[in-house]
Amino acid sequence: MSTLEKLQNGSDIRGIAIDTEEYQANLTPDAMEKIASGLIHWLKEKTNSTQLTVGIGRDSRLSGESLKDSLIGALTQQGADVIDFGLATTPAMFMSTQFPEFACDAGVMLTASHLPYYFNGVKIFSEIGGAEKEDIQFILSHTQAISGAEKGSVRTADILTPYSKDLVQKIRKGIKGEPQEPLKGLKIIVDAGNGAGGFFAEKVLQPLGADTTGSQFLEPDGHFPNHIPNPDNKEAMASIQGAVLEHQADLGVIFDTDVDRSAVVTKTGDVLNRNNLIAVLSRIILTEHPGTSIVTNSPTSDHLKAFIEALDGKQVRYISGYRNVINKSIQLNDSGIDSQLAIETSGHAAFKENYFLDDGAYVIAKILMLLPQLQENDQTLESLIADLKQPAETQEVRFKLEAEDYRALGETVIKDIAETSVTGWTVDPENDEGIRFKLSDPFGSGWFLLRMSLHEPLLVLQVENDQTGIIPSVLKELHQFLNSYDQVNQEKLLPLID
Repeated sequence: MSTLEKLQNGSDIRGIAIDTEEYQANLTPDAMEKIASGLIHWLKEKTNSTQLTVGIGRDSRLSGESLKDSLIGALTQQGADVIDFGLATTPAMFMSTQFPEFACDAGVMLTASHLPYYFNGVKIFSEIGGAEKEDIQFILSHTQAISGAEKGSVRTADILTPYSKDLVQKIRKGIKGEPQEPLKGLKIIVDAGNGAGGFFAEKVLQPLGADTTGSQFLEPDGHFPNHIPNPDNKEAMASIQGAVLEHQADLGVIFDTDVDRSAVVTKTGDVLNRNNLIAVLSRIILTEHPGTSIVTNSPTSDHLKAFIEALDGKQVRYISGYRNVINKSIQLNDSGIDSQLAIETSGHAAFKENYFLDDGAYVIAKILMLLPQLQENDQTLESLIADLKQPAETQEVRFKLEAEDYRALGETVIKDIAETSVTGWTVDPENDEGIRFKLSDPFGSGWFLLRMSLHEPLLVLQVENDQTGIIPSVLKELHQFLNSYDQVNQEKLLPLID
C-alpha cells in the first residue's frame, strides 16, 4: 500500500496536515496534487462531461487554504475548471452539484470533521451522492498526472448564501400556511464551535424571524479555542447547555466543524443527541411516513427499538459508519422496503427526501418545522420522547489491540465471546456488527455490544443497564474473559472494576 493510499479513511481521505512534535504531516500540498490527478481520472470514468467543473470548499482549519490552493493548481493544470467556494460546509458542497447555477461535476470539501487542528481531509461528492470506499481507493491509486490539457479556469463563488436560501424555503414550506417568519418570538442560540456553521444564525434563523442573541463561537478559527466542535463531546454539549440556560433561549443548536452533524438543547437544558435525537427524528418521520424503516448504527439502546416499534415503525440496526447506514437505507428502498431515515448515534443523519445527504443543518430544519406547531399545542420537544425510557447507567470502554494483525485479534475475541456461556447473557440475533448480548438476572436488565472500531486498532465496548450498580459486575466478567488475550490492553477497564 502506497503512502497516499494509507490516507484512506473509509469513504473519505484524512491525514495529518500540520507537523507537530508527535506527528509528521502526510496530507501535504504534494499529496493534494496527486489526489487532484486521481479525482480527474475518476470523474472521467464517472461522467460524460467534455469539460469538468469541480467545486472546492473548506472548513475553518488552519491548513485549509494551502491545501485548497494546491488542489486548485493541480486541477486547472490538468484541464478542469474550478469554482473556489472558500468557507463552506460538507452538505453545501454536495449541493454545488445540484444547484443549476454551479452544476459541478464534483464537490470537494476539505475537512477532518471534529478532529484536532493539525488534521485535515477530503470529502468528495458527485451529483448522485458521496464517494464510496471503492471510489476513494480508485482516486488514491490513479495518480498519474494528465498532460497536454488546456489549462482550466478558476472563479470564486459563495455557496453558503444559496444553500441557506434553499434551506429557508424548505422550512417555510414545511410549516402550515408557509409563514415568512415562523420563528418570530423564539430565541435560538447557535454554537458553531469556531467551525463552518456560524452562517446558520444569520442566514437561516434570522430570516425566519428568530432572535439569535447569545449565539457563540460563530467566527471561524482553526485553533478551535473554545471547545471541540463535536455534538458527541460532553464538553461541547455542556457549553451549549450553559448558554441556553444563561440566555433563557427556547432552543440551542450545535454543529460539528463541517456541519454534517448536529444536536440540540431544549429550553430546560435537556440534550437531544444520540438515542434522544434519533427518537425525535423518528417520531417526525413516522408521522410523515407511517410504517417506514429507520436504519441506525448498532450501539443504540433497546429502549429506542421499543420506542420506534410503538410508533408502528421498524428499526434496522446496522454496521457503524455513516456511509454504511445510508447505503443500507438505500438498499432497503431498492428492495421495495420504504426507509426514510438513516442515522447514527454520532449525529450523522440522512433523509430520503434530502438526497440521503448527511446534513446537520437539515436535521435542525426538520425540528424547526415542528416548533410552531408544538408551541401552538403547548407541547415541548421533550414531550415528543416522553415515552422513550432512559437507561439507569451507561458505560463505554475502548481496548487497544496490541497486535500487528489487530483486526484478526479483535475478530477472534468477538467469535470466542459469542460462544461463551454466562448465566444472564443471551446473544441478540438482531445485530450485524460485533457481538451484542441481552442482559438479565443476575446482571440486571440491559445489553452490551462489543465491536471493532471502524478505523483504529480498538475493540469498543458499550454497556447499558436499567439497574444502577450493575455495570461493574458485567465489566468484571468481561475482564476475566479478556485475561486470556495478552494483546488486548485492559488499562481503560481496570479503574472501573476496582
